[in-house]
Amino acid sequence: MESPTARHAHGTPSSAVSADSPDLIRGDDGRLRPSWASSDALLREYYDTEWGMPVRDERGLFERLSLEAFQSGLSWAIILRKREAFRSAFAGFNPEAVASFGSDDVERLLADARIVRNRAKILATIGNARATLELRSGPTPPGGLAELLWSFQPQTTPEPSTMAEIPTQSPESAALAKELKRRGFRFVGPTTVYALMEAVGMVDTHLVGSWRRGSSGVW
Repeated sequence: MESPTARHAHGTPSSAVSADSPDLIRGDDGRLRPSWASSDALLREYYDTEWGMPVRDERGLFERLSLEAFQSGLSWAIILRKREAFRSAFAGFNPEAVASFGSDDVERLLADARIVRNRAKILATIGNARATLELRSGPTPPGGLAELLWSFQPQTTPEPSTMAEIPTQSPESAALAKELKRRGFRFVGPTTVYALMEAVGMVDTHLVGSWRRGSSGVW
């Protein structure tokens, strides 16, 4: 599992490359973005408006956890293009609804060509929804999935100047992955969890010099 920073490498005109970093590209709007977010309109929109912004609600976090799991072994661009189909197929990623899915739903999902039809990932998503509901009544932490995830936010965040300097996991992501597995979650290895932490603003891996660096307000 890799974050978008490692998942995408697109060729770009050399004249557009920033003098500050070979991995930053100046767009036609004058803003510097990493190369992975510079040559695809959908990825650029995702980078500009969503990736790295804080997400603290249960449904939003469950959706992103689910999509990161489905991305494992695939391009993030594939998942992003199928996102609305995933939302439709998985009841808007409402944990209560997904937790109630049975064998008929599994077969329905396996027949849905709009999404990634992987039985193990589908079953994991249903199981993760049930684990999410269990967190609501657990003794610790008191705030369910959101509180659990954000309780592992690191004290510091990376300051990468190149994509090669961006970590793919951390002690915090390893510890969170271990705790999630203990709570019954699947497809939550340290690298997948680190990608989730990047996506929801728990760490800031925007390249130094990017217009989005520090824009989440968390760091």
